[in-house]
Amino acid sequence: MSQNALETGTAEADVDTGSRQDSDVMVEVRNLRTYYEGDGLLGGTPVKAVDGVSFDIKRGETLGLVGESGCGKSTLGRTLIQLESATGGEIRFDGTDITTLSGADLKDWRRNAQMVFQDPDSSLNDRMTIGEIVREPLDVHSWKTPRERRQHVKELLDTVGLQREHYYRYPHQFSGGQRQRIGIARTLTLEPEFIVLDEPVSALDVSVQAEVINLLEDLQEEFGLTYLFIAHDLSVVRHICDRVAVMYLGNIMEIGPTEELFSNPANPYTHSLLSAIPEPDPTAHKDRITLQGTPPSPRFPPSGCPFSTRCPARIRPPEYQDLDNELWHQLDTLREVLRERDRTEKSVTDRIRELLGKEPHFGTIDEIYAELFDDQVVPPAVEEVLDDAAELARGGNEQAALDLLGAEFGSVCEGHAPDGADEANDADAEEPVEPDYHVVSPSGRRSLCHRHDSDADYRKPEHVLDDRHR
Repeated sequence: MSQNALETGTAEADVDTGSRQDSDVMVEVRNLRTYYEGDGLLGGTPVKAVDGVSFDIKRGETLGLVGESGCGKSTLGRTLIQLESATGGEIRFDGTDITTLSGADLKDWRRNAQMVFQDPDSSLNDRMTIGEIVREPLDVHSWKTPRERRQHVKELLDTVGLQREHYYRYPHQFSGGQRQRIGIARTLTLEPEFIVLDEPVSALDVSVQAEVINLLEDLQEEFGLTYLFIAHDLSVVRHICDRVAVMYLGNIMEIGPTEELFSNPANPYTHSLLSAIPEPDPTAHKDRITLQGTPPSPRFPPSGCPFSTRCPARIRPPEYQDLDNELWHQLDTLREVLRERDRTEKSVTDRIRELLGKEPHFGTIDEIYAELFDDQVVPPAVEEVLDDAAELARGGNEQAALDLLGAEFGSVCEGHAPDGADEANDADAEEPVEPDYHVVSPSGRRSLCHRHDSDADYRKPEHVLDDRHR
């Protein structure tokens, strides 16, 4: 995201993250980035797992974090408790930037922040007894005497619904729900204030899920805990969380109060995500918004809005507003194919086939065009642009073809300056236009979408979705 967008997000975060300035904020996240460098000799292009997020977590609340697999949820959670190192940004815990801590200072701080992992099987050591597993954090921090540690562990086993004699048993002797209770007991040993729950019930049966969720709520009330609750199950999130942050490709797309977000979503991605919730009544009609394609690689995120390549409410150029939706889908598919061709290095076999005058295995541009557009009624103006792009692609210049298609069919969503924008500064004009966070309700709920810009004459996402997909 651009610095301008980040500054806007940060400025609004003080008021609009759902954590007002007079609230008791425990965790403040500002412009947080977690990148993984490439494997090449010089590092290569990094994977942008978390790409400039800003939000607050109030003391005693549960903030839900949802999004599809691979969007960066677990990486964000691990970065908040410093199991992963932040590439940039700040994580302030009660005013202290923990990204600057190291050594003994970091070890002392970790008493206040712990994590419950997704898989209770892999997070417990089968060679250790339950007592040893739960007691280990106390041993690491030299907490009181060995006898007091054993007593404390047995009390914790009672607290999480296990029995004291379980102290001497091994993990394989317990069910999945019991093993997750053991993980929760281990998390509570040092009496932390903040706990990251990384899909704590996703590996459990539904009946066991309810027991663990009720336990987590009881523990929060008893010990005044603050949770970051990462999950795929939106019904669980709606039940347990005070606020929800919706994540996509390393960015937070929308954040706000739970019921408000579920009942009246603002961001197009949130609309799409919530439309995927199964309806228990088989006779009930529900309009499902099916996203086209797959999420882009976090190594090569799109310019502009991170959701621009799949957004069902993407802004279109004024001259193509009336273009058929199916043709738009085929145009998007063509651009995605060209992106993949541009990034993919040809194999030795493909190079030899080209030298011999044969077609490469990944197909010719003419075959791709035939598959995408043979059944479409393409207006002459569009066909002319497609022909020019095809000629560039035939010559192996996919990037030039992409630039041509982007200039013709792209919009502010993809980083192109809107018509009439001031382009006096050529250097600034070359920078992609990044979306800003906009306040979309009196509660301070925020959404990362150009369509919420009050200074622009864009239709609201829900109205566009009604026309295009419902």
